[in-house]
Amino acid sequence: MPEVFVAAGSNIRPRANLRRAVAELSSAWPGLRVSRAWLNSAVGFAGDDFINLVVAFETEEPLAEVLARLKAIEVACGRAAGAAKWVARTLDLDLLLYGDLVGQFPGARLPHVDLTERAYVLGPLAELAPDRKHPVLGETLGELWQRFDREAHAMRDVTLDGED
Repeated sequence: MPEVFVAAGSNIRPRANLRRAVAELSSAWPGLRVSRAWLNSAVGFAGDDFINLVVAFETEEPLAEVLARLKAIEVACGRAAGAAKWVARTLDLDLLLYGDLVGQFPGARLPHVDLTERAYVLGPLAELAPDRKHPVLGETLGELWQRFDREAHAMRDVTLDGED
């Protein structure tokens, strides 16, 4: 059964939206594992800070069904269908890994291109699966995180408790 990793981020009422997203994801995929949450600056546009985390689960569902469910959860959490990429958002769910699949698929490129480029993706991913090998690079996520330039990508851990 493939293990799936999904990045979740929000900068509009991020605590509330991520709490709801984690609840929706957990309902869809029991046994969901959740990384710590991280606060970081918006990337690609000027905007409020984001809170990001990564979730992991196993599923027998085909890739297309997982992607459809992720989009449905985004919409349920207030994201407009077809929303622009570089804008503030209630919720962004990005499929990072689906087992060891590699390639371009309808709705996803695997592994996700941001996996090794963004601290708020690689850090939480390495937290959940430090010994998992990147399906293209062959190195573990923990090794990739150890070498990552964290000083150039400031972030701090936060809780999802409380109001935004």
